[in-house]
Amino acid sequence: MDGSFGISLDRAGRLSLSEQIADGIRAAIREGRLAPGARLPSWNDLAIQLGVARGTVRTAYERLADGQFIVAAGAAGTRVARRPPAMRPEPEAPRPRRAFGAFASGPTLPAPFQVGVPAADLFPAALWSRMLAQAARDAAMMPAGYPDPRGEPKLRAEIAGYLAVARGFACQPSQVFVTNGYAGALSITLRALKLHGAHAWVEDPGYPFARTALAWAGLTCVPVPVDGEGLDVAAGMARAPDARVALVTPGQQAPLGVTLSLDRRHALLDWAHAGDRWIVEDDYLGELQLARRAAPALASMDARRVVHIGTFSKTMSPALRVGYLVVPLDLVGQVTEVVGTLDPAPPPSVQLALEAYMRDGHYLRHLRRMKRAYAERRDALVTALNGLGIDHESAGLAIHIRLPEGMDDVSVARDALAEYLSPIPVSPWYAGGVESRSGLLLGVTNVPPEHAAAFAERLWRIVQRQGA
Repeated sequence: MDGSFGISLDRAGRLSLSEQIADGIRAAIREGRLAPGARLPSWNDLAIQLGVARGTVRTAYERLADGQFIVAAGAAGTRVARRPPAMRPEPEAPRPRRAFGAFASGPTLPAPFQVGVPAADLFPAALWSRMLAQAARDAAMMPAGYPDPRGEPKLRAEIAGYLAVARGFACQPSQVFVTNGYAGALSITLRALKLHGAHAWVEDPGYPFARTALAWAGLTCVPVPVDGEGLDVAAGMARAPDARVALVTPGQQAPLGVTLSLDRRHALLDWAHAGDRWIVEDDYLGELQLARRAAPALASMDARRVVHIGTFSKTMSPALRVGYLVVPLDLVGQVTEVVGTLDPAPPPSVQLALEAYMRDGHYLRHLRRMKRAYAERRDALVTALNGLGIDHESAGLAIHIRLPEGMDDVSVARDALAEYLSPIPVSPWYAGGVESRSGLLLGVTNVPPEHAAAFAERLWRIVQRQGA
């Protein structure tokens, strides 16, 4: 074997010579060209062979020894470790998310028709990167102590101000908790309310993963039907009069997109106040209502029995992993104990960047820009579906299309994903997965107008193949 192990040095390369030498020897060990126990050349010998300084080889050997690839044995020389570290696996490449079912185990990329993700091409990347860089510098200068588990005070104040303006309800910053997305907020809520063993109303159809989360928390989910006015409160009272909590999406029901009517809101609040009951409001899209001005948050009508959850994942980017929780004053102490013990806020750098983004007015401008863009994308997709003669109806930031009777919507969605389209099957949103309710949800956010017709035609060909 060549005493230089096939190492080729690039003296103009980005890596230092010592790093290149260490990488070359490491590769030889992993590929089996250097067996365990094999003796390596001395610093001098390898330096002469490679035409580098003796100190350069010494630095490379020190790197390898620190990584436990080689062992220095004094007069016996330097040898390959008997059990060198295993080869590091390659990281998983991002891919489109599964059509439905279990969460993907690796990173995902947004795909056309995917529901629940904002437009990837409209994210203010340049502005956000500048603000994030400044926030990282500011965070690095903070005292070396534990940050506030409730969230950065300035961000909590900005969120309270935003809610007063955009969602119509006033709260104090002390009622606001910054969370690790919607999942973190829901987890904190369930712990703080201590509802293990209780019954919970859930919308039917409704977000399946929320049903899973409630079940994991020890609650029994009771599906309550949703109609054109939202959650049917009378049906909930008939099915589970002893329920302790209701999880609802009153602003834009997921997945149907309807707004909870005023009469139903009053009925739901009356139900909560008639006993020791709670309402968890999932305000996942905030004010992103395309047809008209968004209805005020349910929390604006009640300051005592409604727990309000919001997220920046649907309006900014899921990668932020930032949400917020607003609780009645009577719950502040319990929630503070939970976040301080088990689920503190995200890193300060992200929070500081988001606070500056909101403080300087960028967030409200971003929402207005997204509403205009999403309306244009929805209209383009509607035009394309009309051109194909496909029956459809609006569902918030998605369009609901019905499939021929008996067709498996999960199978259609799976076939679509193979062609890098990501519609969501409707049937899993129903607690019973009723086949007669087979359909697809087509998210509009990642469908640029110029591609709407092509995407719709490709999807319809997949549907027609399924029915052949």
